[in-house]
Amino acid sequence: MSFQETPVPSDEDEAFYVHCRAAYLAVFRSSLTNISSKQQLCRALQQAGRNPTHATLNKYWTPRTSKLNFDEFFEILKSETKTEETELMRAFKKMDVNNDGYISHSELEKALTTRGEKMTTEEVNAIFSMADINKDGKLDYAEFCRLLMSTVEQCQMAALERLEANAKLKRQNFGSQSYSPPKSSVSSAAATLPQPPETPRAESDTTLKKDSRSSSRPSSARSRRSSLSNSITMTSSTNKASKIPEPSGLQDWHHSYMKGCFFLEDDGSISSLQYQLHLPQTTTVYLTIQPLSLSHGLDLPSSWMTVDTALFVTSAGETKEDSTLVCFTETKEKEKYVWKGELDAGTYYLLPFTSGCRLKKRSKKSLSIKPIELVYRTDTGELDLTRELREVLSDIFEVIDLDGNGLLSLEEYNFFELRTSGEKCDKDSWAVCKENFDMRKNQLTRQGFMELNLMEATEKDGDPADLWVTLEAMGYNRMLELVEACPVQLDVHCEGTQPAIQPLSLDSGPKLLIQALQKSITAKTGAKALRGQDNVFIYTYRGEHRISSLIANKANQKVTVHVNNEQSRNCCSSRGMSVFAVEVPARTKLVCQHTLPINERQEWTYNCVESMLPGT
Repeated sequence: MSFQETPVPSDEDEAFYVHCRAAYLAVFRSSLTNISSKQQLCRALQQAGRNPTHATLNKYWTPRTSKLNFDEFFEILKSETKTEETELMRAFKKMDVNNDGYISHSELEKALTTRGEKMTTEEVNAIFSMADINKDGKLDYAEFCRLLMSTVEQCQMAALERLEANAKLKRQNFGSQSYSPPKSSVSSAAATLPQPPETPRAESDTTLKKDSRSSSRPSSARSRRSSLSNSITMTSSTNKASKIPEPSGLQDWHHSYMKGCFFLEDDGSISSLQYQLHLPQTTTVYLTIQPLSLSHGLDLPSSWMTVDTALFVTSAGETKEDSTLVCFTETKEKEKYVWKGELDAGTYYLLPFTSGCRLKKRSKKSLSIKPIELVYRTDTGELDLTRELREVLSDIFEVIDLDGNGLLSLEEYNFFELRTSGEKCDKDSWAVCKENFDMRKNQLTRQGFMELNLMEATEKDGDPADLWVTLEAMGYNRMLELVEACPVQLDVHCEGTQPAIQPLSLDSGPKLLIQALQKSITAKTGAKALRGQDNVFIYTYRGEHRISSLIANKANQKVTVHVNNEQSRNCCSSRGMSVFAVEVPARTKLVCQHTLPINERQEWTYNCVESMLPGT
């Protein structure tokens, strides 16, 4: 792992950067919005006082270019010198054959349509009409040059004033808006007047996704007072040397297991049950968690089998503050995530975790497709569940049968009810179920679970609305594909004592997990301060299969940290974007992002630049 801190720029460099950003924001809503056309590049350069020719634009916007980011624009601006008035005067004097300080329309047309980058007659007419201030058929080029330079300066001053006056621009969450270029085309004339700044229209940003073309230039524009660059290259997971071998004779160890599921909520967060582990005595423990393959899907690969998982073990204190991180699974063995070590006798919380890199919201394409039928009428006119629904309900039964005994206890069924309806089934209602549905040992069988769902469909006279509510709450789409959930299985092997696992739904569960996750990051790596920010620190945890970063704000006011992953290779971020911003409240730690390889069989490079703009 290597950390590089950028040097402090000079005042001149800082002023150049501010002017560059002011020009960019005169065209775009955000400095994290990409330039997506040659015309946009031309306009941005003009706002910065440059006068790009066709050749200049073609040098930076080649047939292979699909976008340029702010850093690349910064580099272009450093390479292209500002147009000076003396330079323009020299060019006009070459056209002034009478040497009287004026150029006629015919002289201008001859020069611009026969030399250098040839223009059309229409373009020449447009320039002359704009530049012939006195409308006397002659161009006073000295006055025109002064007007042009004055307009350029006014545009730049307006952009700077707008940047300085609007403090919001310095604190905005960059990357949430993009610029839609004006319909009028940008003239390619060598002496085009830059247009004054206008308010760009906001649209949904589609330019910052991970699958878009990444920048190939170094982020030298980030050499500002508050930036930190982290670069980590990881080998493929198939070459890991620190695998934890399965203990010999594991089949003779004491074993308990429990199932569960990660659910993707409407707001993009991920929820799951928590578990309590009790160990009667100190023992060596082999702990694993992995995605759960469901029965009828054996012929097709399950999409959720690639979801990353982890298990955090904390001491079970009386309060959240008393709970401390003990260990967590760091090593991966195929789909399993593993920890092996000694645990003292006592009670622990097991907190399942997934990064969100691979379990995330998908587009609702299936909404436009006719949904699969859930119920139908038999030849005798009775309602019944379709084969497709029965298969899915059988899989749901597998998931909510937490202890895997083939039966649903009242406790297990209530986890399902809370998930799908938000209500619990009391003992009286459970007794009614016993009278009407197949049960064994006061627990609901798979057949009884089918009967219960058929009764609900029958009560609604075949209306599947309530069934769809249940299915969608369990992570299924209208094609009965499991796309917003990931079933998992936890296994605890103990060498010297019988472990006991109990599922819980702790109100403090999410807070406990966040606390454990933050501790796992800060305990494994040192803090790096953002340059010039004594109270803002970045922690970057490098695991065998995951990289996670955390921002610690020790200041008494909130800060906004901008994060750029565009130089990363073969990586996916839990944020779903390569460029984003994180607002960290005062005196708070916040997990910034998790990063995984897209292809685990290939090398991957995490290259992240965290920065704070002056004044944020």
